[in-house]
Amino acid sequence: MDITRRPRRLRRDGIRELVSETSLDSSDLVVPVFVDATTDERVPIESMPGHERVPVDESVARVEEAMAAGVEAVMVFGIPESKDERGTRAWAADGVVQRAVRRITQETDAYVITDVCLCEYTEHGHCGVLTSEAREGWEEQPSDGVLEADAEADGRLTVRNDETLDLLAKTAVSHAEAGADMVAPSSMTDGMVRAIREGLDGAGFENLPVMSYAVKYESAFYGPFRDAADGAPAFGDRRHYQMDPANRREAMREARLDVEEGADALMVKPALPYLDIVSDVRREFDHPVAAYNVSGEYAMLHAAAEKGWLDVEETALESLLSVKRAGADLVVTYFAEDVAPVLD
Repeated sequence: MDITRRPRRLRRDGIRELVSETSLDSSDLVVPVFVDATTDERVPIESMPGHERVPVDESVARVEEAMAAGVEAVMVFGIPESKDERGTRAWAADGVVQRAVRRITQETDAYVITDVCLCEYTEHGHCGVLTSEAREGWEEQPSDGVLEADAEADGRLTVRNDETLDLLAKTAVSHAEAGADMVAPSSMTDGMVRAIREGLDGAGFENLPVMSYAVKYESAFYGPFRDAADGAPAFGDRRHYQMDPANRREAMREARLDVEEGADALMVKPALPYLDIVSDVRREFDHPVAAYNVSGEYAMLHAAAEKGWLDVEETALESLLSVKRAGADLVVTYFAEDVAPVLD
């Protein structure tokens, strides 16, 4: 007898949920929080509808809003009151992230992850100490303070890798001292996980986990974030320290190095254009895998929704589910507060 194969039998309500292969829960989500030391009131982020920069005094209230929506974890980014060539406010005991984290951890039960990088703290906007060639290639314009570059400097290496490592370690330790539950280095500096792990262990924080941005691509999808965190490069780009979007095998080398250096969790950024990489990292390593559903991915869905072309909630849920299906254990996303109540 000819038997017709009917997969549709398992798609009806009731059985559909029982055989679902992938689940998305509010506990899988991390929401980025931007704390701004230069403002006394909340400042909407134009390119990221629904998100704001908040002053330090509002940081607890901002986190409580996320928790009320059902989100249990936050990632804190800071906009400092001043910047300099080396980004010294990144590791200051009274820095913006340090002050906010102390308040958040003392007054809420949120799990607090901190971004460890220097781009928001350096006046040139790069993720570390400039090389001498790059330093010579930019100058401050006396009229408006805008930093511009000598065109010849654009193709040169911009960041001194090894000199930056100590600064990243100092920043991570300062976050731990403020009460952070986890640190997440994002600069793609070679050796950053080892330097941070040694710094944390030496300061008595051997139990504090490190979630490395192990695979971070030089991506056009970061545009709105650079508005949100005020961290765009004043000249050139980040091509020599962030990964080439064309490379897949290199991602495994990057992740393996971070595992060998002591990373506790591995991040892939961005998420949606790199689901193959998320899947590869999941297959290759037994560490928890995170994916960052970045600002450009968030902004484009909102822009389409404003045109009436897409339903933002439905497309957000489908997008985040695809990241989980690819193998991510947790997702950093600006949609967290929108979808968490639906999931719960």
